[in-house]
Amino acid sequence: MNLEVRHLKLIKSIAEEGSVTKAGSRLYLTQSALSHQLRDVEQKLGVSLFTRMNKRMVLTPAGERLLASAHTVLDELKRTEEDLRHIALEREGILRISTECYTCYHWLPSLLQIFHHQFPRIDVQIVVEATRNPHQALLDGKIDLALVNSPVRNNKLIYKPLFRDEMVVILSKNHHLNARPFINPEDLLNEHLILYTKPEENYALKQVLSPAGVSPKRVSNVQLTEAIVEMVKAGIGVGILSRWTVSPQLEAGVISALPLTRNGLFRDWSAAMQRHKATPAYLAAFLKLLADNSVLIMKTEKKSGKANKLKLLKAVDCTDSYTRA
Repeated sequence: MNLEVRHLKLIKSIAEEGSVTKAGSRLYLTQSALSHQLRDVEQKLGVSLFTRMNKRMVLTPAGERLLASAHTVLDELKRTEEDLRHIALEREGILRISTECYTCYHWLPSLLQIFHHQFPRIDVQIVVEATRNPHQALLDGKIDLALVNSPVRNNKLIYKPLFRDEMVVILSKNHHLNARPFINPEDLLNEHLILYTKPEENYALKQVLSPAGVSPKRVSNVQLTEAIVEMVKAGIGVGILSRWTVSPQLEAGVISALPLTRNGLFRDWSAAMQRHKATPAYLAAFLKLLADNSVLIMKTEKKSGKANKLKLLKAVDCTDSYTRA
């Protein structure tokens, strides 16, 4: 005989209630129906599971053994059902994401495509307007996850380390600074510096140039990587970008790149979330996807991401220039 879940529930209910009548009420069965099921189980197993003692149903040794298994199996089934219900509920939802750097939107669509296959009913929303201050957007509940490289001291936020990238100075192939093994801050004093972000928001300026007291003679803000590369390639100026951002152009040999300072300039990226907010299964899965695909992030395929980049970045191709007095 193959025991069924209903048999285990029957044994457990009779053992706990001590009465066929009470057990039947608990299982929504008549006394006669439950008694019939019990006799059927005992007959097929070839053993007695209960004996009557002082009008109470008492387990036999065989019944004790079956009850032990019933507890184990039924408890595990209950946990499984709860887990599945939890997963089912979290298969639908909204995941709002922003980053601290616009260039992250180059590789983010590739990961979202993978994530969509795993969680097709999760609505992922890229909140571009939160890029300028993702930490505050998190605290205000406007986003669920922020990809950042400058953690802030706030006990309401928690950070999960993801990956590291390098900021490099990109130059035209015939630029005189190519003769150097690396670029010092003062080397950029008389250069036209082309940046992806505004000077006050730029990581390289805040971490290296400003502390060194270096203010390039001209700084331009161009929020389109391809435009920066073309301007650098044409000798209009020099740029500072993540190495992975310009890896195709470096491999093609159309521009060159040098470390900023002898030790280089690196950014440590983390996923920021509200500390005391529950982490849904789909958010945990996305965090794992980010961690597992750090190599993919560093080697983003440009050709597959162009359409996504234009859409997500809203095709911002305006140029702002700031000239040193």
